[in-house]
Amino acid sequence: MVKYSKARMAVYSIILLVALIGLSVVSLVGIGSDGTGSVSAIRRGLDLAGGVSVTYEVQDENPSAQDMEDTIYKLQKRVEGDSTESQVYQSGSNRITVEIPGVTNADEILQELGTPGSLEFLDSTGYTAMKNGEDYTPLLTGSDVKEAQAYTDTSSSSSSSPYGVSLTFTDDGATKFEQATSDNVGSYIYIVYDGEVVSAPRVSEAISGGSAVITGMETYDAADNLATYIRIGAIPLTLSEASSNIVGAQLGSNAIHLAKIAAVVGLIVLAIFMIALYRIPGVVAMIALWLYLAMEMVILSAYQLTLTLPGIAGIILGLGMAVDANIIIYSRIKEEIGLGRSVDNAIGAGYHKAMSSIVDGNVTTIIAGIVLEIFGSGTIKGFATTLILGNVLSMFTAFIVTRTIMRLFYNMGLKDPKFYGKTVYKKEFDFLKVRKKCYILSAALIASGFVALGIFKASSGSILNFSIEFAGGSETTFTFDQEYTQEEIESEIIPVIQEAAGIAQVQQQKVKDSTQVTFKTSTLDQDQRRAVEDAVTAQFPIQDGTVVESDSISASVSSTMRRDALVAVVIALVCMLLYIWFRFRDIKFAGAAVIALFHDVLVVFAFYAWSRTTVGTTFIACMLTILGYSINATIIIFDRIRELLKSANSKTDITELVNRAITNTLQRSLNTNISTFIMLAALFIFGVSSVREFSAPLMVGVICGAYSSIFITSALWYDFGGKKKGAAASYQKKVKEKPKKRSDGAVV
Repeated sequence: MVKYSKARMAVYSIILLVALIGLSVVSLVGIGSDGTGSVSAIRRGLDLAGGVSVTYEVQDENPSAQDMEDTIYKLQKRVEGDSTESQVYQSGSNRITVEIPGVTNADEILQELGTPGSLEFLDSTGYTAMKNGEDYTPLLTGSDVKEAQAYTDTSSSSSSSPYGVSLTFTDDGATKFEQATSDNVGSYIYIVYDGEVVSAPRVSEAISGGSAVITGMETYDAADNLATYIRIGAIPLTLSEASSNIVGAQLGSNAIHLAKIAAVVGLIVLAIFMIALYRIPGVVAMIALWLYLAMEMVILSAYQLTLTLPGIAGIILGLGMAVDANIIIYSRIKEEIGLGRSVDNAIGAGYHKAMSSIVDGNVTTIIAGIVLEIFGSGTIKGFATTLILGNVLSMFTAFIVTRTIMRLFYNMGLKDPKFYGKTVYKKEFDFLKVRKKCYILSAALIASGFVALGIFKASSGSILNFSIEFAGGSETTFTFDQEYTQEEIESEIIPVIQEAAGIAQVQQQKVKDSTQVTFKTSTLDQDQRRAVEDAVTAQFPIQDGTVVESDSISASVSSTMRRDALVAVVIALVCMLLYIWFRFRDIKFAGAAVIALFHDVLVVFAFYAWSRTTVGTTFIACMLTILGYSINATIIIFDRIRELLKSANSKTDITELVNRAITNTLQRSLNTNISTFIMLAALFIFGVSSVREFSAPLMVGVICGAYSSIFITSALWYDFGGKKKGAAASYQKKVKEKPKKRSDGAVV
């Protein structure tokens, strides 16, 4: 290990202290008057800030890119007054999503968004009547305009502006426009969009032929803006509501409060666990973890990344996963000390030998995150963002930050091995001996899931407890001022909903340990939803007098979500297979790993089936997170097998080699899973109901991943051909034949 002089130690210590204090201060109060970089300045998603989200589906076939762009612009202009953080974006080829966080008049906004903007051409009489609120007849409307484009006339030699707008009218519009210009020569024609005058050109002469120009615009941008207003007022697209989501702000506030408690409790337990197990390296890990958390908060805030409720869960989960890299390194250091190395050599060797496992494990998790970014919805994209960011920061803090802090502690005089611990392997357990029993146990667990599907299909008609994201329909959650029994809900509240909406089927689900009740129905339109909300709030006491959350998703959107969920899992598995194959250069490693991942997914699927945990968009995040995380423990063991194979030969007992690899990495595998389990348990205990439904399957996945990595994956590699006496020699030959570069760059 590098020995620091006192001067260098002082400099590094000051830099570390400044980084700790600086990042902490920035994450708490930010920079500048707007608090950039602070936690309070992080952009919150709808599920945290409250607000409304609606997705429209274009009913016209093959809408043009121009029509979609203009419609987005039109909707954006309509919602800007409701919230400065509103977003309008295209979802797929024929859907447009509008998100307006922080608003309270959600129902009114939904009603307003459903009304198309109006474009009218008025003469002076009509304009005056419009201002006075009187009846009037427009000269033309948006439906009479066929096209509008900005132009620049570079050939004009006059002193007037070369910028203008060219208009093309429909056949009926051309006739109306000719009559309008004939009647208003020398006067103004007012072009009005949604009650606001966007232009008032003077008519110089009667215009026929179905086309005209508006000249004298000051800039091209001004001409382009006017053309856009005219186009969006004349859009022929027909929009229908495909899904909507209304969230009360109090739900987000409660979720954030409980998430803070979960994070604090989880960190305290994690700190006790790490320091008790790894001593000085455990202290180093917690310092690095604080830097990791502060950096993540600053990046989320500075780059205006949207934080959602699953995103918060991703951060807390990331805290546990960030410790994994440190555990891999510190366990290796303890091993090296146990083999008789000095502390300084053990630290150097620990970082060097752990690098491969850490990089491979994080890359596979990042693959899962990227797939989530591509196929996930808005809130799940938030989870994917924090998952990817967390993995990148985890590698940075593990390789750069902790190494520097460890050197500082060592050079400050903490050189005794007792400060770092040591691991001596005295006995190897024969893991492969029980592999057939484990195969049977796994098969039974997986089969039980399919049995559950049949049982619940026969009893309730639904194989899984699908949320409306996957089943379609409407869902409204009320927080009552008092707790109602199941009998009271069924006999008193549900009949009110049935009568208000004019429907027969209403399902209800009480939220544990709260007065919240969620009602699921077939898809309701805006009038039906408002009728239900008005009827329930009028007859039953509601906290704050508002609905906590309301969702509505059409069957077409839910079918797309189901398809995307399946595609996402398959793509993630294929990408992981290719990556492991590339890294280990052995299809047996890759095949065993992917089969074990299928095993983990199916076992967790069985948990979903038996527990009736809601299967929705978070289901995708859970499954892909399990895929990414489960592969970490597998890679640790595979990496050790690969390391032992490099020094093996044709006489090596492969059974002993595999058992030694699992034994030597067992503590690491268990500790990495325990660290993540601690944070998930904190989420489950202190999180809101939706977070519990997210963390519970992940807890099962972590346990299952540890089991499969230790008892299933290596056994599969062994049975796929690794047990052959020539396997070690074959692998050794591959390693030796790998091309190497000389110092001059030539390949040898």
